[in-house]
Amino acid sequence: MNVTLAYYAFFSPWDLLAIPGLLIGLYAQIKLSSTFGRYSQVASESALTGAEAARRVLDSAGLHHMPIYETPGRLTDHYDPLKKALFLSEENYHGQSLAAVGVAAHEAGHALQHKDAYAPLHLRMALVPVVNFASMGCWLAFSLGMILAMTTRSFPATAKMAMGIGIGLFSLLTFFQLVTLPVEIDASSRAKRQLVSLGLISREELPGVSEVLSAAALTYVAALVASALELLRMIMIARSYRSNSDR
Repeated sequence: MNVTLAYYAFFSPWDLLAIPGLLIGLYAQIKLSSTFGRYSQVASESALTGAEAARRVLDSAGLHHMPIYETPGRLTDHYDPLKKALFLSEENYHGQSLAAVGVAAHEAGHALQHKDAYAPLHLRMALVPVVNFASMGCWLAFSLGMILAMTTRSFPATAKMAMGIGIGLFSLLTFFQLVTLPVEIDASSRAKRQLVSLGLISREELPGVSEVLSAAALTYVAALVASALELLRMIMIARSYRSNSDR
């Protein structure tokens, strides 16, 4: 076994690149939890539940028959483009807070994107099956490449190819995160516009809703940063294998 390459498998200095991503992700989750928790205690003046607010937003766009379902868990709210349905967590489905109304309207914003054939949303939908495969295959291929490199005296073409495939597949995951970010930001923008124009919240309440949705968007920024740093880490590890095998 190549001892130098084995060292890079377990003690790569490039592993430090993962730390900023982890810290940003932790901060984003804490920020979302604290912001959501704070505005969950602030009742909306309209006294509408999240489900009722989402229904109003959908109806205003002519989506009268789109169902809204309650789903278990906390902040498990999402729009399913295949079922063409909204799923709201119990807290937001029944809640009458600014947080509940904001999150519910955000998910309705995704439905409006779908209706308007919003290009980034359709690109994201098309990437989902590819990303599901890539998320499993990237680490398998990259790990295989490292094993091949460690068990030989040089950096064989098979190891180079396997690591390259792993990096290529992970690049798709990073691209998926990049596409997701504008989709989420646009859904929040649509939600805020509809909430105000339909009179579901007052302009005085808008900053609170914006704070909740901005905190949610930060989690997607964190995911993109973490993914980009992980991709860089994989690239640098592959280069380290190559350079050390040539010595």
